[in-house]
Amino acid sequence: MTGPDVPVVVVGGGPVGLTTALELAHHGVASLIVEPRESVEHSRPRAKTTSARTMELFRRIGAADEIRRRAPLPVSWSQDVRFCTTAAGTEITRFTGVLGLELVGSDLTAEAAQQVTQPVVEEALRALIGRQPLVTTRFGSRVTAVDLSGPRPRVTTTDAAGEASVVTADYVVGADGSHSVVRAALGARYVGAAGGRPNVNITFRSRRLAELVPPAIHHWVLNPAAPGVVGPLDLDGTWWAIATGTESIADEAEAAALVRGLVGADVDVEVLATDPWQARLLLADSYGSGRAYLVGDAAHQNPPWGGHGFNTGVGDAVNLAFKLAAVLHGWAPAALLDSYEDERRPIAQQTIDLAATNMRNLSIDLTSPALMADGPEGEAARAAAAQTIQATKRDEFHALGLVLGYGYGPDAAAQAPSTREYVPIAAPGNRLPHDRNAAGDSLFDLLGPEFTVLGPAGPEWAQAAQARGIPLRVVDPVVHGFAPVAGDRLVLVRPDQHIAWIGGAADDAGTALDAAVRGFPSIPSRAAAAS
Repeated sequence: MTGPDVPVVVVGGGPVGLTTALELAHHGVASLIVEPRESVEHSRPRAKTTSARTMELFRRIGAADEIRRRAPLPVSWSQDVRFCTTAAGTEITRFTGVLGLELVGSDLTAEAAQQVTQPVVEEALRALIGRQPLVTTRFGSRVTAVDLSGPRPRVTTTDAAGEASVVTADYVVGADGSHSVVRAALGARYVGAAGGRPNVNITFRSRRLAELVPPAIHHWVLNPAAPGVVGPLDLDGTWWAIATGTESIADEAEAAALVRGLVGADVDVEVLATDPWQARLLLADSYGSGRAYLVGDAAHQNPPWGGHGFNTGVGDAVNLAFKLAAVLHGWAPAALLDSYEDERRPIAQQTIDLAATNMRNLSIDLTSPALMADGPEGEAARAAAAQTIQATKRDEFHALGLVLGYGYGPDAAAQAPSTREYVPIAAPGNRLPHDRNAAGDSLFDLLGPEFTVLGPAGPEWAQAAQARGIPLRVVDPVVHGFAPVAGDRLVLVRPDQHIAWIGGAADDAGTALDAAVRGFPSIPSRAAAAS
């Protein structure tokens, strides 16, 4: 049998596909990205929040600094979300320290979140890939067929001129979104349904708007005549808006009128793009097996309320890529790949469930004509609305329990009981609790690219790892000024910063490593996938 043309073909070069390729390269595995778009288009900003957890994962591959350097909105500019009659009108209530943006220098995380559009993230990741010799790209080409019938996948790519070629690979990763060719080749399908009212995104420029509204990353507008959300894309007059309940926009004049209704003033409006959409609550009944797997929107779609969709996809990419690399390098069994769906599918379901809850109270649900009234009637209505908003919307903007607290394995729910509040718990399956020393250094920077033992480990760990060919770093955090992670016990950490094992120094290192390279199987998630 001849060898493959490339170890891994990544179908789709959006942020999740790009992350998959960079993560594979981080572990020394070459890949090919096939993506129809030759360049990144900015008029449709898509995702706008890169979570603290995603930034931690990006930090490992050198992407966090690149994204922050390119982001038009500094984290320090605003960490607030306003609810108001109109963007330029009366404020009803606000949330502060939202979406993990307040975590700069925090002991809880290595990185704070970043408000930045998906195109900017893509360009940052493309720039890193341009400097990465292990990643080959075919921008301007699309995958037109995936054949999984043989011992290795055969991927047909077609360029802009219509010329087709076939690439063989050890593995194929479908990061190709809702119309995934890879998902179709697997015979997998979405389960779920459309998730609610129609919406239209509007991207526009306005010179005057910034003078009329206070700094905030979101202005939730409760104007019954024009409910929705408005927010800045940069500090130079580019904005986004969501017109909630609007099915379509006929022309730029109608789009501009909607924007002025949201703002509540006759501001200048230059419409850059409009994009109708409807939220979806969809989860693939299989994340793949054998030689092909799904990540990101190819595996799940959820409403954007809370900003978790793209971030969930990055978690998929990191989880799958380190496992593919471990199997390709020969130091983990192929069975490790079975744990990908077991670990990631429940996280997607939890994320979809939270987004669905957030979606029950959109601007159109919270508004009423009384909010726009003057005098005591309006004041009373706005005070009552403020109480409702604080009770029903807090989980949308404060969800560190989900972002940082998710874990793998059957005990994950017990380890992270709340999607709102994050309580660091050192337990197998959980993300390693973060810490900083007196110098402000991040504990996560002590971790190696593969497995790491934290604590005063004896030589048996290095010996057991060497005997199995498992790359392992052994480091005692106390020596570097950090508190012990789990008292006098050792902590084995996976490449994705989740804890694989905790035990005593005298425990058998070989047994722990053997278990760690098999992941966290979870029978309930398999049952759910089959239902």
